[in-house]
Amino acid sequence: MKILDKYIAKNFLVGYAIAFCVLIGLRIIIDLFVNLDEFTEHADIGTMAVIKNILLYYTLNTTLYFRDFAGMIIVVAAAFSLCKLVRNNELVAVMASGVSLKRVIAPILVLSVILTGFLIIDQELLIPPLSDRLVRSQDSLPGQEKYDVWFISDKNGSLICAKQFDVKTATLHNPTIITRRLKDKSIVWDVTGRIDAERAAYNQKTGKWDLTGGRFTEKDSKSTARSVSSYASDITPKDIPVRRKSEDKTLLSSRQLSALAAQKTKVKDLAELYSQKHFRITEPVINLIMLLVSLPILVCRDPKSMKSAVMISFATTGACLIFNFVCKMLATEEVIFSRVMPELWAWLPIFIFLPIAFLELDSMKT
Repeated sequence: MKILDKYIAKNFLVGYAIAFCVLIGLRIIIDLFVNLDEFTEHADIGTMAVIKNILLYYTLNTTLYFRDFAGMIIVVAAAFSLCKLVRNNELVAVMASGVSLKRVIAPILVLSVILTGFLIIDQELLIPPLSDRLVRSQDSLPGQEKYDVWFISDKNGSLICAKQFDVKTATLHNPTIITRRLKDKSIVWDVTGRIDAERAAYNQKTGKWDLTGGRFTEKDSKSTARSVSSYASDITPKDIPVRRKSEDKTLLSSRQLSALAAQKTKVKDLAELYSQKHFRITEPVINLIMLLVSLPILVCRDPKSMKSAVMISFATTGACLIFNFVCKMLATEEVIFSRVMPELWAWLPIFIFLPIAFLELDSMKT
């Protein structure tokens, strides 16, 4: 069986490499075709600099494309390898030798579990350190981005705002920091004052924001504002580009999501964070379930029926992807029993498609 396992594993890995290049490459080509004019907005920097910017942008974003297409790549690779076996009537020869088809797909399942591990590594170890660079738009140059900042919460409960954040100098221009504290044994924040400044530059040595013209005004105080020279916060220049928009929280690691959830934010924000944490667990499982649903359909002995088998397997895979996407949308919006339940929506695709996968495997003719 070692020879057969090696042969099937080789076909699957070749199919995986082809599927990876085709799907990721197609994603890059479509995006480049749509946004080429935005890349060329900075044509004054030179042709080579524009090309370098494009290559850097898509090299970094390949980590995101792999995260989004990992499940589909595995299914396409399985279809590629099994189509080759069926076309050459090799499955018939294998069955004639007394080997079960369930044993034939075992190498594909083992390799799929290993390759799904790369998805977890990509999501937890590769994407988070690159998150501030992955939010960059096509019309901006690396290291020269400028963002507006609105109500970013730090571990102190303060809300940080600024007209502009300059990535190159790590400086907030005209920042306003609303200081808050939690009321006793509640999740309600009470405003205590406000810090205004002309600029706030991040000091790497002290881990604080050095304020230029900083003034603290206490709430309901009749005294004049007192001068402040710095503000200590866990928000760093690397965090600001990612924390600006809720959809960019998908770039954070599970540990970072847990740290944000511990800050006792509002209910909708907590629902989004818990949703992300649970989908982080369920998505690798869903990718494997899509493969389990597709494999019994793809393992057919008649080459003439292979085309319809591939179409059916891709249709079921697409249905699983669409259902998972709908659950992501409903996770933070739909209210059940008077409360938002993101955990339910994260696990619902597994509850529905895992029994289908087991039924498919059990009914597979061997």
